Amino acid sequence: MPKIHRLSRVQIVPADLETVWKFFATPRNLNELTPPEMCFTILSGADEPMYPGQLIEYRIQLVPAVVVHWLTEIVHVEPQRRFIDEQRFGPYLFWYHEHRFTPAPEGTCIEDHVAYALPFGPIGELAHALWVRRRLEYIFDFRRRAIERIFGVP
Repeated sequence: MPKIHRLSRVQIVPADLETVWKFFATPRNLNELTPPEMCFTILSGADEPMYPGQLIEYRIQLVPAVVVHWLTEIVHVEPQRRFIDEQRFGPYLFWYHEHRFTPAPEGTCIEDHVAYALPFGPIGELAHALWVRRRLEYIFDFRRRAIERIFGVP
């Protein structure tokens, strides 16, 4: 059984739940939440608002000269509450990402909870220790700053 790793982030933004949900329910907005050096490009499936069963295909550069294709399925949607995406094809052996949204006195609380596993057994675990974990933390730190900018966090 592969090792399951976890990553969670929580932040509050000064915007109402409806506004925050509308942004996250629009798959094309993922471009704004991804570091530019990753050359994130949506290839298909992001022209409609999010719905269960939606397949979104994109290309992303992990490191210079290493580009991977990724296919995500939106597997669960509870409007203005949460949605879950899972990788169907891509760089991970397993990828499960739950996005939660709850009203807060200061606006809206946004939570990301990711569970993931790497391929290649011990080699994948070594890559995780040396690079993958730090890279994911960098991506989610970038995402936090982008969300702060988008929703006007002082």
